[in-house]
Amino acid sequence: MAMHLQQYYLACLSHASYLVGDTSTGRAAVVDPQRDISQYLADAAANGLHITHIIETHFHADFLSGHLGLAEATGAEIVFGAAAAGRTEFPITALAHGSLIPLGDPAEGVVLEVLETPGHTPESICITVRESGTSSDPVAVFTGDTMFIGDVGRPDLLAAVGFTADDLARQLYHSLHEQLLTLPDTTKVYPAHGAGSACGKNLSTETVSTIGAERRMNYALRPMSEEAFVAAVTEGQAAAPEYFLYAATKNRRAHDSLIEDAPLRELTVEEVLDAQRNGAVVIDSRDDVDFAAGHLRGSVNVGLGGRFAEYAGEVMQPGTPIVVVADAGHEREAVVRLARIGFDDVVGVFLDPGSVFLTRADLVEQSSRLTAVDLDRAMANIDRLQVIDVRGPGETELGVIDDARTIQLAQLLRRTGELDPGVPTVVYCAGGYRSSIAASLLRSQGFVDVSDLLGGYSSWENRPRSDSSSL
Repeated sequence: MAMHLQQYYLACLSHASYLVGDTSTGRAAVVDPQRDISQYLADAAANGLHITHIIETHFHADFLSGHLGLAEATGAEIVFGAAAAGRTEFPITALAHGSLIPLGDPAEGVVLEVLETPGHTPESICITVRESGTSSDPVAVFTGDTMFIGDVGRPDLLAAVGFTADDLARQLYHSLHEQLLTLPDTTKVYPAHGAGSACGKNLSTETVSTIGAERRMNYALRPMSEEAFVAAVTEGQAAAPEYFLYAATKNRRAHDSLIEDAPLRELTVEEVLDAQRNGAVVIDSRDDVDFAAGHLRGSVNVGLGGRFAEYAGEVMQPGTPIVVVADAGHEREAVVRLARIGFDDVVGVFLDPGSVFLTRADLVEQSSRLTAVDLDRAMANIDRLQVIDVRGPGETELGVIDDARTIQLAQLLRRTGELDPGVPTVVYCAGGYRSSIAASLLRSQGFVDVSDLLGGYSSWENRPRSDSSSL
């Protein structure tokens, strides 16, 4: 078989990218590349391929793409849809609907075709893949953020400035029904994102599907009117992470390529304190248990074990200097993951914090963490208590603790002014990861008494009722 098609799935950002090529000619394209590009170069070389095209299905908002670095490394042309023409600071090839990119012999080899599918963004495109020339049926389609597995792209992101969510939702309806759903049912669907991405609300954990399966199972593709579709895809969307507009804008601009093995500066504790005094945010990437046991006062806990980059992008403004606290051996992972969303302003790294904390107790604080029983008692006995739910809309539909304020984590940084920093505060999420982030963020903003709920909302629902709560 002449076609080589490889998926790269980056779980921490729920991002899928692709290498597709024709081994008979050696020509290949990369679709929606992540910023660190070494894997595409290595796999292309291992399969006798040369990357000639870098295809972006749209201006991504949730990560900084690798198109510039990949073009610099390979000489490949950067391809967008026609609606992206004139909107970038770097040269692109803007291809209209129906344009072909032959990677092999057009009569019998691998051929890509552009489908203009506005809706998630105005310039969104999808790319069909024909394995045996232009006369053969598409065997696959790269759907970008137009269609996911189990969902479709949300039409309300700030990246689409100048268009209303209603406008884009209507465009999306027509793109789906007049373009993607006209493909053969056997056509494999390769989206740009999976479960956990904020680019939709109901994405599957599966990473590949078919047009036929989506026609049957995808809630947004069930038979419905255009009006019903608009309502279905615009309601219940989680707040977009704060960095999305920044990343979408930066993806249109010329910017530095990522040097994956660039040396990292290791900081002393005095240098960390100096950076902090000068406005740096200290991001402690250890897990929440280690962080709770002891951390540098004023630091924010975003554990590497979760969606590190996405949530780090929600607790600081783009361009803020960053100090990364990490267990030794994990510092580069943290820095690269920040770079994937365009957060390059890392002053340095602070390693092995535990040993320093033992000798500088004056710099250390511990986190307050409550069990569900503790919170039950606090709610019964403290007159003024702020309880904050940082989950998304799909989660809060399952229930909310009485009198809790719902402020999604993505909104917390810009909504702290709505809260009283002098009142005891308890934060909770579904399981504890986001609540540790939120509680540490509030402490870093001057809140004096902040706790988070161990085990999250599920622990609250399953708590044994205290005597005080039944009075």
